[in-house]
Amino acid sequence: MKELEQIIGYEFKDKSLMLRALSHTSYINEVKSIPESNERLEFLGDSVLSIIVSEYIFRNFKQYPEGELTKLRASLVCEKSLAAFARELELGKFLFLGKGEQQNGGRERPSILADAFEALLAAMYLDGGIEIARAHVMRFVKDEIKHHTVEDAFHDYKTQLQEIIQKNPGEELSYALVSEEGPDHDKSFTVEVRLNSNAIGQGVGHSKKQAEQSAAKKALELMGIDI
Repeated sequence: MKELEQIIGYEFKDKSLMLRALSHTSYINEVKSIPESNERLEFLGDSVLSIIVSEYIFRNFKQYPEGELTKLRASLVCEKSLAAFARELELGKFLFLGKGEQQNGGRERPSILADAFEALLAAMYLDGGIEIARAHVMRFVKDEIKHHTVEDAFHDYKTQLQEIIQKNPGEELSYALVSEEGPDHDKSFTVEVRLNSNAIGQGVGHSKKQAEQSAAKKALELMGIDI
C-alpha cells in the first residue's frame, strides 16, 4: 500500500478507501472480510473522471463544438486509455483478486485495470478532494493528448479511405505493423496501409490504432483527397 501511495504521490488519510478501491468483486466473494468491492467507487470515479476531463477540454479546445468535444473526451476516457494509465501506475500488482481471476490473468485484464483506475480516483477524491483527483487525472490526460492531434481524435481516416477504395471492386486494403520501439509505457508503432499489397501510406502513433489512422490519413493526402 505504501508503495502505491509513493507511485501516485498521495498518502491516504483513510486507508480503508484505498483498500476498497483495490478490492475486486472476485476477492470479496472469496474472502468476505471486506464489506464491499471497488464497484461503487468505480461508479463514482467514472463521474469524477468525466467532469475533470470535460472541464479541461472545454477550457482548452474552445474552437470545437459539442459533438467534437464529446468524441475527444471519449477517446481520453475509454477502457483502453484507462487500462494504459493503470499499467503506468503498475496498478495490477496491487489488486486484491480472487484465486480464479488471478489465475486467468486478471491483473492484466483491461476491464479490471480500467475499473480499478476509476475506483482509485474516486477514493482519492473522497479522501483528498477534487484538486487531488484533478492533479492525478491530468498527469495522464495531458500526455495522452500530446500523443495524437485533436483532429485525429474524432476523424476516422480509416473509414474514409475504406469507403473510397470500396468504389473499385476487387481492390483490397490492409494494414501491416512495420516496427515498434520504446518502453512498454511509451511505445511508438509504425504501420503501413497497403492497397493490394502495395504500400500507399505510412503512419506513426503511440498505439497501433493511432498509427493505422495516421497511415490512412497519409494515404488520403497522397491521393489528393480533401480531409
